[in-house]
Amino acid sequence: MRIIVGITGGIAAYKAPELVRLLVKAGHEVRCAATPHALEFVTRTTLETVSANPLYCDLFRGNATETEHISLKDWGEMLVIAPATANIIGKMASGIADEPLSTLLLAMPPQRVLMAPAMNSQMWAHPAVQRNLATLRTWGVRTIGPDDGDLACGSSGTGRMAQPEAIARQVASLLQQPHPLQGERWLVTAGPTYERIDSVRFIGNYSSGKMGFALAEALAEAGADVELVAGPSALRTAHPRIHRTDVESARQMYTAATEAFPACRGAILSAAVADYRPETCADHKLKKQGDQGLTLSLVQNPDILATLGTMKQAGQVLVGFALETDNELQNAESKLHRKNLDYIVMNSLRDTSAGFGVDTNKVTLLAADGQRTATPLLSKQEVARIIVETVTRHKE
Repeated sequence: MRIIVGITGGIAAYKAPELVRLLVKAGHEVRCAATPHALEFVTRTTLETVSANPLYCDLFRGNATETEHISLKDWGEMLVIAPATANIIGKMASGIADEPLSTLLLAMPPQRVLMAPAMNSQMWAHPAVQRNLATLRTWGVRTIGPDDGDLACGSSGTGRMAQPEAIARQVASLLQQPHPLQGERWLVTAGPTYERIDSVRFIGNYSSGKMGFALAEALAEAGADVELVAGPSALRTAHPRIHRTDVESARQMYTAATEAFPACRGAILSAAVADYRPETCADHKLKKQGDQGLTLSLVQNPDILATLGTMKQAGQVLVGFALETDNELQNAESKLHRKNLDYIVMNSLRDTSAGFGVDTNKVTLLAADGQRTATPLLSKQEVARIIVETVTRHKE
């Protein structure tokens, strides 16, 4: 495997050569990237010697057209930041790229980043550091440590970088994760739909698409080729096995989903699809008519989930979502059976920090055979992994 080890300007940088040595000994090809301050603690010669590769520590090595951070991103299968200082954690969380390593971090998909934090215990406990780490974890960044013990500043507490042996074992574990959906095609719908009233206005909802995009990434990490049908959303995908189709309305999503489903092993429909649309859409901006109100005549949109339920063949898996505000479990169970689903993911708007627009979710996964899996409040990425793992067990 091809691994990039990123070294930052913390005293724990002296452990980085040992980590590189262990990774090389395990059979990986390793390249190092360092911040300028990291080289105050460990030398270029040392890093190039243990890795047997040139060190990346200059944005422009005499040629302003070079984009080595992009080529390194394409080369590396994982980026391990050891040590990960409060500074580099904050830079990534804030989208700052002002030196080689932070620039590389913004080019690398977060799901391929492992961070080993190391800092003073008071810095580690600071709300800003914890907030930044929470943000990175919702993006899919993995972390290991820090450990408890004596610190370089003379105090004792939480903040020591995990030992190189532990980091190397974590890398091996992440790289050896099985790909149970390898070679399969899966459909995911995500985000809202917009139903036009006139040339400038629409009926919509508050869905951000975060849950659906997390599901697409989790399926791709499990080896699947993913057909993502996305309503209007500013989110981006990172995994190369995700093929994205952008749509606006429920009818466009219906067409894309029904065309894709027959060739898919399964589908997870998380989009917040409008049940109704205006009967007519004006081709110009509607003007106010004095003090008169505006009456919209609405007609029902096609039911994508129910249609796929009728199309489903033996061996296909169909998962729906139910966002409820009352009688949550009863309504979700009814939808599960009415629409011929294998699973339904129920979440309630009454749960704080779950649902539309936020980075976390709390769900209950109901199976057609009566099994239930309830999650605590987790990042949407973690919830997505639980859903995909459950789907994988169904497949077996």
